[in-house]
Amino acid sequence: MAETPREKAAPGAASKAAKAVSGADVGPDRSAGGAASVPARGGQALGRARDALRWDTVVGALLVVLLLCSFSFVDNFGNALNLSFLIGNTLPIALIALPMTMLVVSGEIDLSVGSTAGLSGAVMGRLWNQGMSIETIIPLCILLGVVCGLVNGLLVTRLGLPSLAVTIGTLAAYRGIAQIVLGSNSVTDFPQQYLNFASDRIGGTFIPQAAVPWAVLLVISVVALHATPVGRSLFAVGASQEAARFAGIRVKRLKLSMFVATGTISALTGVFWALHYASARYDNATGLELSVIAAVLLGGIDFDGGKGTLGGAVAGVFLLGALQNVMSLVNVSAQSQTVVTGVLLVISVLAPRVARQVGRARARRKAAGAQPPAALAATT
Repeated sequence: MAETPREKAAPGAASKAAKAVSGADVGPDRSAGGAASVPARGGQALGRARDALRWDTVVGALLVVLLLCSFSFVDNFGNALNLSFLIGNTLPIALIALPMTMLVVSGEIDLSVGSTAGLSGAVMGRLWNQGMSIETIIPLCILLGVVCGLVNGLLVTRLGLPSLAVTIGTLAAYRGIAQIVLGSNSVTDFPQQYLNFASDRIGGTFIPQAAVPWAVLLVISVVALHATPVGRSLFAVGASQEAARFAGIRVKRLKLSMFVATGTISALTGVFWALHYASARYDNATGLELSVIAAVLLGGIDFDGGKGTLGGAVAGVFLLGALQNVMSLVNVSAQSQTVVTGVLLVISVLAPRVARQVGRARARRKAAGAQPPAALAATT
């Protein structure tokens, strides 16, 4: 059922959405007789300082520091084989992080991505055992991802259910279906050329061959989110759904398309996972959703929607991947690595909120200090 924008209603909300779509910042409050005005040079310097201290910039700097320290102090980190393993093991997270970033920007979330990947891998193994060609199986698995994303999206957008609750339910449902489809079997005899593509490197470099299509998807995603009306609409929806509706944005249709995109890429990730590790099992990609969400939020994507950059999300992905690789090299247990991932998830949600509250408190103090004597006398 198509949505119709409410024209000429709530002009304040429409103005708010227009600002969100255009990416314009709200200017200073000038109600106190112009006392909030700032000299141009000072304002520009403050703006540059805020840009330099953005959360995604900090995450990028942390990634650089971690890499430099790892190259210098961690044995075997810098050899080509380990770097190839690092990138290859991070690619499943990096793949799903692309549509997940857009989905979270719009104010929703999908916790079923790991189960969707597992279901895709299980169906791939089952169909291969039945004699179907791999060239036919892969498109069918991707189509399955479209269906999984469509189910999530319809439950959220048409029935009005919260995406957190819906995707927790489908997380369990899709994993259960995967177990029904493949049981406890493991399928490993996929065509060698596909296994090679998913695990081999480009020439004598440390870059996996599979990183090339991911890079293409990254460019497409960056352009879509940051340089198209669709991306601006996603930010507007995340900032205020009601205001976005007043501005004429088809909120439900936009969110549904993001759920479908997330399901599609998750299924593709399930195919890559089975080929990269040369094994299709029903429990493939178990827990992958935790790593994806942690990486995306660590990269500065606001859990409430409306804020963040894809560059920050990618930095968060590889920061998490590099950290896990370093912990493996220094013999940190898998259980401890899971604990670290969980702690990073909490920090990535908490830190931006604390920083925002501190910033607002400072802004209120500055506004109070900038009031003229007459205004101060009036308030007292």
